[in-house]
Amino acid sequence: MIGLIGKKLGMTRQFQENGRSVPVTVIEAGPCVVTQVKSEASDGYTAVQIGFGAKKPKNTPMPMQGHFRKAGTDPLRKVMEFRLEGEHSFKLGDTIGVDILAEAVKVDVTGITKGRGFSGNIKRHGHHRGPAGHGSKNVRMMGSIGMHTFPGRVFPGKAMPGQYGNKQETKKNLTVVAVDQERNLILVKGSVPGHRNGVVYIRPSR
Repeated sequence: MIGLIGKKLGMTRQFQENGRSVPVTVIEAGPCVVTQVKSEASDGYTAVQIGFGAKKPKNTPMPMQGHFRKAGTDPLRKVMEFRLEGEHSFKLGDTIGVDILAEAVKVDVTGITKGRGFSGNIKRHGHHRGPAGHGSKNVRMMGSIGMHTFPGRVFPGKAMPGQYGNKQETKKNLTVVAVDQERNLILVKGSVPGHRNGVVYIRPSR
């Protein structure tokens, strides 16, 4: 099933009928434009490419301008391809809204996490701090990272300071709390990766 490209607007809460407060993330999902339709005969597989977000023509390469011109749309900022199996009704230039996710109960949301630069082990991995008194000099430093003579090395994957965030992450099986088709909004339970106004990709969970 095809998904959507959207924009994370922020977080709020939704009150259920029993009075329970549910934290939700508001996502502006679409409207997206079908910019390319691939078929088994011409491309070797079936897929639909969609675009989202306005972009100035002067900031768009000429080949991409021609690509969007074929679809009869202005340049778009983000494009994504969804593979499909079997027949579908999508055509070049069609506009897709959040209504295609109206029946979805769970969705997967992909985004780029907030970049926090080079961070220490406490902030990056949640390690405990060292003792602050009695002459201790490793309050926020790392402890031992390796073994003795054997194996005499640091194992790959050891949690150490380094780049924190700014990587693609997918949160799976997020519950769809509400869908506003008039404003192209979808409310999912919990948080999703990325900063406010960041681009996210939504697709129904398998």
